[in-house]
Amino acid sequence: MADNDSVIAAARTWAGQPMALATVISTWGSAPRPRGSHLLVHGDGRFEGSVSGGCVETDILAVAAQVIGGAGFQRRRYGVADAAAWEVGLPCGGEIEVMVQPVAPDGFDPALFAEISAARAEGQSLEVITDLSSGHSGIEPADGDAFINRYEPPRRLLIVGAVQIAQVLAGLARELGIATVVIDPRGRFLTPERFPGVTLDDRWPDEAIAARRPDRATAVVTLSHDPKIDDPALIAALNANAGYVAALGSRRSHIARQERLAAAGLFSGQIDRIDGPALIREAIATTMVEPGWQLTVGEQGELVLAHVGAAARAAQDPSVADPVQLELFNTQFMGIADRMGA
Repeated sequence: MADNDSVIAAARTWAGQPMALATVISTWGSAPRPRGSHLLVHGDGRFEGSVSGGCVETDILAVAAQVIGGAGFQRRRYGVADAAAWEVGLPCGGEIEVMVQPVAPDGFDPALFAEISAARAEGQSLEVITDLSSGHSGIEPADGDAFINRYEPPRRLLIVGAVQIAQVLAGLARELGIATVVIDPRGRFLTPERFPGVTLDDRWPDEAIAARRPDRATAVVTLSHDPKIDDPALIAALNANAGYVAALGSRRSHIARQERLAAAGLFSGQIDRIDGPALIREAIATTMVEPGWQLTVGEQGELVLAHVGAAARAAQDPSVADPVQLELFNTQFMGIADRMGA
């Protein structure tokens, strides 16, 4: 899934000014950026986004300048090619094809940025279809060869419980560009000093979650260990069909949680969607992120935030361990839409 949030924001800021939009339309092998990734170029040379992580951006900027100057729609294919590889190419060995369009009615219509933003704000995806013979983009089907780019709703993380582990999780999400909200009605826990740079919501979790209308690109994670706070949040998240729902706790506490949620009227299919508690997995990489806590990357790419003492006890005797840990998201934490069945 391409992450084009910053490009869409820049397009709205630069509205009405000359621009060109570069888009990855095909990848082969070890490509640095996925299909659909954008690089937006302003007429004065500024740019936002990336199509190759820096490998071919210099050439794309030159092509974009030509397109802005009136050269029209262009396509470029890049790979490793002998002596030219060090100047314009992909040292990783992959190949990509990039199209460059004018941001104009006969190319990528500027109105599309507003339509994309509106759809995403409503938790909906939008498909933009580009005719690869003319370079014109729109939401109507195109005849002949076409490229379809799907713009998913922005990734959001709603953390319930302003506890210590929430500080670590909020920091990770913030660094990865995921819009994060920490929810806790306890004012002493929920302070800007403890959670810098994230949105704070002091309403009761069921009210806060309902107001924020979680969608399939939204993850809800309960961390408070207090059923009075966690259970209403889980009920609200599951009834709203949030894309990912997880709860911190031991195996024993999760069984009790399941019984309470069933008594509250949730169906077994809903309750089974809760990812919790995470199981001990053999790690392929581990790093300390806070005193007493470690971030582990598992064999399937999952991230597990674990208390060191609990992880050590589980390694000694997994049959009796109640690990205080949480599987955050699969596929590098950023690929939340993949986990959600996009």
